[in-house]
Amino acid sequence: MSKRIHVVPHGSGWATRREGATRVGSTHNTQADATQAARGTAIRENGEVIIHRPDGRIRDANSYGNDPFPPKG
Repeated sequence: MSKRIHVVPHGSGWATRREGATRVGSTHNTQADATQAARGTAIRENGEVIIHRPDGRIRDANSYGNDPFPPKG
C-alpha cells in the first residue's frame, strides 16, 4: 500500500484516502481535522500528505520521511 495519504473532499466534509485505495480511511468535518489525522499517519509511516482543494486540485503536499536536506542537485 502506498505511503501517500490524500486529504480529499467527501460529501459535506473531508476524508483521508491512501493513494490507490477505493475507500476512504477516515472522515472528518473539517479539512484541518483530516489533515491532522493524515499527518499523524504519515509521520508514523514516513509517508507524504497531499492536501486537495474542494474542487479536487492539489493545494499542498508535505513529506514526513527521510528526505535529504538540503536537496541534492
